[in-house]
Amino acid sequence: MACRSERLGSCQCNKNPVESILFRMLNTDTLQAHKNQHDNLNHICTMARGCPCEGNKKVLLKNPEVICKKASEVLLKTVAFIRNLPSFYQLPQEDQILLVHKCWAPLFVLGLAQEKVDFELQELTVPSLLKTILLNQPSTAGQVTMKSDAGVPLIEVQRIQMFLCKIWSLDICTKEYAYLKGMALFNPGIDGMRFPQYVQTLQLEAQRTLMEFTSMMHSTSYSRLMWILEALDILKSVDPKVITELFFRPISGEINLEELLLETLYIKY
Repeated sequence: MACRSERLGSCQCNKNPVESILFRMLNTDTLQAHKNQHDNLNHICTMARGCPCEGNKKVLLKNPEVICKKASEVLLKTVAFIRNLPSFYQLPQEDQILLVHKCWAPLFVLGLAQEKVDFELQELTVPSLLKTILLNQPSTAGQVTMKSDAGVPLIEVQRIQMFLCKIWSLDICTKEYAYLKGMALFNPGIDGMRFPQYVQTLQLEAQRTLMEFTSMMHSTSYSRLMWILEALDILKSVDPKVITELFFRPISGEINLEELLLETLYIKY
């Protein structure tokens, strides 16, 4: 399910160095057992919608040792998905690079959904200067003191939560995830592409196959397809920097994920 965040405060209104990096990330010791998934779905959807006063809040993962390992597994599966698409490698290298730069984040979030990655958050808070000086009180339980560059905006994480909430409620199967990933990867609207028409053909093919599969497997195929496309539309606003900061920086430090993916896919630039 989407992240079961803690209460975030009261509302006031072939082996290569790159693969070695991923291997180390995957072999970080986990400190907690996996949590149960898919409970309290309605509550999560409500939390994901949030409220206007939460726009300035920053959060981070409560259990980064566990979740970052899961995220690394999702990243490797994302690479494997692209590697197994001959049509991707038929594109000129410039278009391949653009697609990876612009589309890896939606693919990754689809991977989170498919692998049912569950995560919790904790809020970063800026303590009152007067309270710090006069009372010398620590921050409350479930909160940590904010550093200048720490955490990601809660509102950005809520977009990911909302997508996960919607997609899990539809009980998407493996084939549907594959078609959705094809639609997300082959995005013809990226500026600077040499062959956007061919990319559009690939995207439309993935969408047509999804429609055919949905109509064959579900009686309410049209409404289901509309819900799926609505959920997919959320991914367009997911910030890749937020994904890097939230899911990879806690155990990997400063890392350029786009460059990492390109090297892993053997795209030289």
